[in-house]
Amino acid sequence: MATRVRTRYAPSPTGHLHIGGARTALFSYLWARKFGGDFVVRIEDTDSERNMEQAAEKQMAALAWLGIEWDESVDREGDYGPYRSMERVDIYKRYVNQLVEQGDAYACYCTSAELEQDRERQLAAGIAPKYSKRCRHLTVEETKKLEAEGRTASIRFRVPEGESIVVDDLVRGQVSFESDGIGDFILVRPDGRPTYNFAVTVDDALMKISHVVRGEEHLSNTPRQIMIYRALGWETPRFAHAALILNPDGKKMSKRDEAIVQFIDQYRDLGYLPEALINFISLLGWSPEGEDELFSKEELIERFSLERVSKAPAVFDTGKLNYMNNYYIKQSPLERIVALALPFLEEKGKISLPLPAERQEWVTRVVALYQEQLDYVAQIPALTEMFFRAKAIYSAEAQEVLAEEQVPEVLRTLKEQIEGLHEALTADNVKVLLKQVQKETGHKGKKLFMPVRAAVTGEVHGPDLKETMSLLGKECVLERLQHCLDN
Repeated sequence: MATRVRTRYAPSPTGHLHIGGARTALFSYLWARKFGGDFVVRIEDTDSERNMEQAAEKQMAALAWLGIEWDESVDREGDYGPYRSMERVDIYKRYVNQLVEQGDAYACYCTSAELEQDRERQLAAGIAPKYSKRCRHLTVEETKKLEAEGRTASIRFRVPEGESIVVDDLVRGQVSFESDGIGDFILVRPDGRPTYNFAVTVDDALMKISHVVRGEEHLSNTPRQIMIYRALGWETPRFAHAALILNPDGKKMSKRDEAIVQFIDQYRDLGYLPEALINFISLLGWSPEGEDELFSKEELIERFSLERVSKAPAVFDTGKLNYMNNYYIKQSPLERIVALALPFLEEKGKISLPLPAERQEWVTRVVALYQEQLDYVAQIPALTEMFFRAKAIYSAEAQEVLAEEQVPEVLRTLKEQIEGLHEALTADNVKVLLKQVQKETGHKGKKLFMPVRAAVTGEVHGPDLKETMSLLGKECVLERLQHCLDN
């Protein structure tokens, strides 16, 4: 590429990092890294009514947790700062003044009530609402009169008439908009704050952004931004608008949709792994060549291309995310999963941190039993419940097994074998004891192992029985066997 690739992610600090925002950031990051370029995080804080305290910091923390590193931002000054819109107001003033002087923008004194009346009239007439241009040709005398009434002006862009504005989009191809369908839009509000379309255009131009990657909901903004680029004599960046992300029902994903977890910090707090989320989010609208779906971040950087981002909406599949997360959990060192599991166990009152060395070793062994079946680490307290309660709770299936006629003989023989053991239960000696029970009773396979599992765990399915009995310990196993024999 002729120019240095520079991409950006420009969130507004109005909430948490959403899946859609994370995808925009990821695609922008991957494209910049693919060409050895720069990735910028810029805070679009012009919407002061909706801005939330600490929202920008929390979004950036979520990006960092995902492993999306930036080269320039509010915490990493480059050559093009400041990186918050409201710290750039003087810059916007300079360029809006230029547009006014050129005749490409003008002062508008319309009140909210007047604009609403115009809108209602247009709707009643079956016309798509747009600005009526009532202030477009004010004389000096009319302007002075309006100012004498105490009105303050917004600044509107003078949209040229009868033009086609073509967006040459890397995802969607050429998309054409007619200027006559676009009303003269506001660049600067009466209080001096820039609008999104003006601020983002000035910032992208001055920060030398080469590629603007974002969701398709921004496509309708693009012709307005192109007109500003042209009026100020700036080169237009390449645009790439990724399709919507749909929920599993095939409907547009809404931030109020409770059927799906939507924010990155929620996934972090459930014990999902960042590499799984990165892998999953990359496939929401991007199709790699070949059949592979599991990629490290480095592989994604190498293989990603905007040309293979689909025009069709992507469907958020929680089952696929859980499959990927399970894969990465299984690939992780046990110590990492234990470290993630400990806070969940403490929160549910199973343990108190910090743990003594012996208890830490025991918990590590318990977690190891379930590492391969975890979809996410927050599942660990429920899965390991039987290890943290005094008595087993018997499922209906377990009660059915325990009612079989051979069960008393099997459990009594096993109890006697364990009582004769002069050391702690280990997986190895449990194996020896179960063989001895088989030899003495003649029962084997399901007739032997199912009743033992049901008696000591309350379930008929579970992790390795020998390790389970070892972790429950001699005293607990004997108590549970006796309880079943008594009942």
